[in-house]
Amino acid sequence: VGVYVVLYVLSDQDIEQTNTQFLSVVPIVLAGVGIWFVISYFFHTQMIQMATHSEPLKRRNNKRVYNLTENLCMSVGMPMPKLYIIESDALNAFASGINEKTFAVTLTRGIINRLNDEELEGVIAHELTHIRNRDVRLLIVTIVFVGIFATIADLALRMLLNGGMFSSRNRKNDKGGGAMVMLVILLVAGAIYFLSVLFKLALSRSREYMADAGAVELTHNSMALASALRKISGHSTLKEVRNDEVKELFIDYEAEGFFSLFATHPPIEKRIQVLEQY
Repeated sequence: VGVYVVLYVLSDQDIEQTNTQFLSVVPIVLAGVGIWFVISYFFHTQMIQMATHSEPLKRRNNKRVYNLTENLCMSVGMPMPKLYIIESDALNAFASGINEKTFAVTLTRGIINRLNDEELEGVIAHELTHIRNRDVRLLIVTIVFVGIFATIADLALRMLLNGGMFSSRNRKNDKGGGAMVMLVILLVAGAIYFLSVLFKLALSRSREYMADAGAVELTHNSMALASALRKISGHSTLKEVRNDEVKELFIDYEAEGFFSLFATHPPIEKRIQVLEQY
């Protein structure tokens, strides 16, 4: 709706022409959205692996990680997820997948080497809780839709800047009122969109707290996860991962400066404070 209003207000065509052009591209846009959703939903595992440069974690050289994960899974009767590794000294981890065939936990080499058994167990338990709570599916669907609409908005903006979609002609006097109405609709639509983004961020932060609580329930050791988060803090940045949507999966995603206001994760200090209260 917002893109449509902008096109109308900025163009020199009357509303009937704008309606005709808008409706003519709707089937094409919907088809593109549908194709992109199917690709992202069913091939997100491969897309995430490419974005993070992760590889399957071989059991032969990583029995410690497999033993910790298997023990946690057996304690709650959940299937064993696949394990992947990112060859990086950064300290981070994330869960991915939408069903038992695709569920996976990915760890960096740094987090495996730097954390002791109890700390690493806490991190793995945190990611397993995300899987148990179906947070991964929720986040992936959200990321897909945000990416889709961001792409559509970007394409619409490029079309506007190129000026190839609309022809130039004088406005009629009675269009002023219509433009004002459209501006009001744009402001309302923008406000609703902004509030929905805030809701998404609040939901994401609450799921992180829930995953921390779930990890404590699994391990019965809140201080181990708190200790792990202290080690992770300030050392979680994966420079090779540039996709912000993928970073939202991480156990710690440190947004900087102004963007910290729109962080998907609670401040790590607050998470530690909550864990210390258990």
